[in-house]
Amino acid sequence: LKTQRHRVDDALQRVGLTAFSQAYPHQLSGGMAQRAALARALVNDPRILILDEPLGKLDSLTRIAMQSELVELWQRTGFTALLVTHDVEEALFMASRIVVLSERPARIKDEIVNDLPYPRHRGDPRLAALRHRALALLGLDATW
Repeated sequence: LKTQRHRVDDALQRVGLTAFSQAYPHQLSGGMAQRAALARALVNDPRILILDEPLGKLDSLTRIAMQSELVELWQRTGFTALLVTHDVEEALFMASRIVVLSERPARIKDEIVNDLPYPRHRGDPRLAALRHRALALLGLDATW
């Protein structure tokens, strides 16, 4: 029981919810609830983590911090992650392989391999070039 409690405390610390360990779900904001869901997924040290818009409800600063935390956690523990996101920059910052889908019915338009080393820096011109390529695949390159 002590080991389990330590794992729960560690997961809450990773997502920044230590101060809310005794809170009820209705007492959490949308972003906090999303972080609690992530902590629930992490507490069992999964071999594969499927993340469907896991950071979508977070404010921009918390989102950036959680992106870095997830990458560090992935590197530290070695689990496989499948991330579904509509955020091109998030995908490129976090992933080594990005599959771009078409509109419905979804088909694979292309795959982008991102072999930039970690830690990645958002201002890296190589990351900007990959972003331009991804946006071109989505028909949005004219705005960049």
